[in-house]
Amino acid sequence: MAALSFLTVFPAIWHKRPAPREISDSRAYYPVVGLLLGLLLVGVERGAGKVFPPYLTAALLLALLVVVTRGLHLDGFMDVCDGLLGGYTQERRLEIMRDSHVGAFAVAGVASLLLVKYGALLSLLTLSVPGGSPIPWALLLFPMLSRWAMVVVVGAFPYARGQGLGSPFHQGAGRLATALALLVAVAAAVLLGGIGGAGMLVGVSFLAWLLGWAMAKLLGGLTGDTYGAVNEVTEVAVLVTAVGLARYGLLEPLPRLLR
Repeated sequence: MAALSFLTVFPAIWHKRPAPREISDSRAYYPVVGLLLGLLLVGVERGAGKVFPPYLTAALLLALLVVVTRGLHLDGFMDVCDGLLGGYTQERRLEIMRDSHVGAFAVAGVASLLLVKYGALLSLLTLSVPGGSPIPWALLLFPMLSRWAMVVVVGAFPYARGQGLGSPFHQGAGRLATALALLVAVAAAVLLGGIGGAGMLVGVSFLAWLLGWAMAKLLGGLTGDTYGAVNEVTEVAVLVTAVGLARYGLLEPLPRLLR
């Protein structure tokens, strides 16, 4: 419930505000929340695809993802664009990222990100491959893998600030929560994506670590904004990769692959 409340617009916890340790341990369920988001996207695609052309359906899916996550990760991505490209010292970069104003780097970055994400979604919706549509498997996998990517960087790198949105993640039983998240991510990636899903899980894990390492080097650690940026970049990377894999029939669930 803490993971659902933190990552989405749905108020899953009504009775109390989650404690910092609960927020930290909730990372164990980040891939589960990603799968729930994927199920929502699949349902909307199934319904909208019967009424609207794929161009509009792709736009609706993209807008739905922004609304359901309340733009939390996009906001972090924009702050990181401004901070990393607009500052020349660790202190100045962190100061820019804390500023609520939006700069030119943030606007250019988010416009490019959304354009590529829309293009990837549209490509999936219009892709014709033998053996069945890859759309549901891709829509289930990309939000799950991007949430797993956040778990990777949360556990691998220190926090750059004394207090902030991401500071609670460095309290609690982090290793156990990360291990549980890994089990869910591996099972979902293999069962839903087969060989392609397993490959994307490995690739996303490496990409997340690489992004975290680069940002930690520039900032002296990571922040809540950088977690959101990792989510957004890996989402796009998985969607683009899914389009390429699906063209060659490499993205299909394990039961179908075994048959």
